[in-house]
Amino acid sequence: MSAHCQLTGARPGFGNAISHSHRRTSRRFDPNIQRKRYWLPSEGRHVRLTLSARAIKTVDVIGIEAAVARIRARGGKV
Repeated sequence: MSAHCQLTGARPGFGNAISHSHRRTSRRFDPNIQRKRYWLPSEGRHVRLTLSARAIKTVDVIGIEAAVARIRARGGKV
């Protein structure tokens, strides 16, 4: 599963891990990605979305219909 949110577009950030001796090595900051299944009443089916934890809270506020509309507006497939 790729570390990419379908709703917010959150992707991994990159930076450096700095050790005690101050040596730098590359690292990733991954978003908290979850796979979540929602019932989509307008289409009479379930949809499985790959969402960040923040996007799950957004779906709770705006509703699944509006969230799917936003995903499709960004060019995403549901």
